[in-house]
Amino acid sequence: MKPLRIAVLLAAAALGSHGRAQEVTHAFVGARIEPVDAPVIERGTLLVKGGRIVAVGPAAEVRVPEDAVTVDVAGRVIVPGLVDSHSHIGAVAGADGSGPIQPDVRALDAIDPLDPGIQKAQAGGITTVNVMPGSGHLLSGQTIYLKLRDGRTVDDLAIKNADGSIAGGIKMANGTNPQREAPFPGTRGKAAALVRAQFHRARDHQKKIAAAAGDASKLPERNLGLEALIEVLDGKRVVHHHTHRQDDILTVLRLQQEFGFRCVLHHVSEGWLAAEQIAAAKIPCSVIVIDAPGGKLEAAQLSLQTGAVLDRAGVLVGFHTDDGITDSRLFLRSGALAVRAGMARDKALAALTIANARMLDLQERTGTLTVGKDADFVVLSGDPFSVYTRVLQTWVEGKKVFDFADPKDRLFAMGGFGASDGQAMSMCCFQQQEGQ
Repeated sequence: MKPLRIAVLLAAAALGSHGRAQEVTHAFVGARIEPVDAPVIERGTLLVKGGRIVAVGPAAEVRVPEDAVTVDVAGRVIVPGLVDSHSHIGAVAGADGSGPIQPDVRALDAIDPLDPGIQKAQAGGITTVNVMPGSGHLLSGQTIYLKLRDGRTVDDLAIKNADGSIAGGIKMANGTNPQREAPFPGTRGKAAALVRAQFHRARDHQKKIAAAAGDASKLPERNLGLEALIEVLDGKRVVHHHTHRQDDILTVLRLQQEFGFRCVLHHVSEGWLAAEQIAAAKIPCSVIVIDAPGGKLEAAQLSLQTGAVLDRAGVLVGFHTDDGITDSRLFLRSGALAVRAGMARDKALAALTIANARMLDLQERTGTLTVGKDADFVVLSGDPFSVYTRVLQTWVEGKKVFDFADPKDRLFAMGGFGASDGQAMSMCCFQQQEGQ
């Protein structure tokens, strides 16, 4: 086993013996605090206890308990933990080449919690992430929402719903990625037809379950894929939909209207051409920001102004890394480029935090520095959107998971020998077998 992976295991074991957040109050004093959902606080105080935010405000208005551990962050900036609504860290792999629609496949079963990509995301200030299978299928599986805690198993990172189930959505795609020889679609029209037919099968299965009225003898045979799609139809699982061209975007909107599922549009390279229709449908957009586009013809009209155009149209806008398409360590840069292209600064910061939290149904837990929410926050050396700013510390639920002053953590932030040992790059499409 490689030394870095051993170090992670030992650190995780130490954390496990103490619990996720010790019952001690930490007081971060003197920083400029940007809560996102409230005005900026100059020389503020942030109190954290038991993994939650217990107070935030100007120094004169927040009393620091005598037994608190005081952290002097004067001259620094504190923002909420960043939320990445679309990532492939953790060596995730979803559906295979056996068919274009595989809703029974779970990212939960394909996450390596010791993948260095997770530590690199922590180094970028990311505290919450939607890890998704790739986009080489019309439906490549169930996504998983993770808190980037230090842990040894996926269960240490997984976010749980109120009923104890694993939180996550489902990944769909259209455009050129899923097009290939049968049984995959060869055209855009066939792609939509296959999806439509599968949703109708799920509706029929749903009706049979309802008609059984709990009588086990009348229940249809179990079908894990259709059951996952029923969760989509019931609104329990959000569709995270990869789409680029404006015509592909409109196809997703038609399917969403027909079947009534909840949806987030991802990438939307030509979203600026369909802003009015997206806004009318009240569908959020998770936008990828790339300053040097290339490699995919359908993304040729990608624009840095997409975030600003969609926001002005009234669309809820977030950003994502699509790591490794863009590096998790540079996530703040997405907001900076959007501001440069005309997006309001406060909306750009929200697009990295609370907007994405809303897309993942996690707005009650994270995304802002609000009393009662999880203590997910980032200590920065300066303005969030300055090219000179570094992430100094990342905290998840009141525990420090990244510290630039620690040489082991700094290696993940800066790169160098050993920084990527054991890291797997997850590609958009399944790996074709030899001879295919």
